[in-house]
Amino acid sequence: MRINLASVLVDDQEKALRFYTEVLGFVKKHDVPLGADRWLTVVSPEDPEGTELLLEPSSHPAVKPFKDALVADGIPFTSFAVDDVKLEYERLRGLGVRFTQEPTAMGPVTTAVLDDTCGNLIQLTHQG
Repeated sequence: MRINLASVLVDDQEKALRFYTEVLGFVKKHDVPLGADRWLTVVSPEDPEGTELLLEPSSHPAVKPFKDALVADGIPFTSFAVDDVKLEYERLRGLGVRFTQEPTAMGPVTTAVLDDTCGNLIQLTHQG
């Protein structure tokens, strides 16, 4: 058994696609129209056949209070691995990304938390 798909709940799929591809550097894998929404996934260019991230519409009524509570408490919705959190932090800040947590060493792990512009906090992490 392996994980092949994970989701992030986004308030605007087109805005999310731009952010996740043009800013974070993922690449679009699937874009299938489903009425007003799309089955829209991105993958890491380093692993194009790996785990897909579904940019899932956050239209269900339970989603907004859930996402609002996570953001209010500073809790990331998900986490992405990077080779160097400090370098990625500087690169993304240069692109105008807002961080809610600067790179912070936590024992063997360094993390930073960014705002994905679609209602989520996303953690970047690396070990070492």
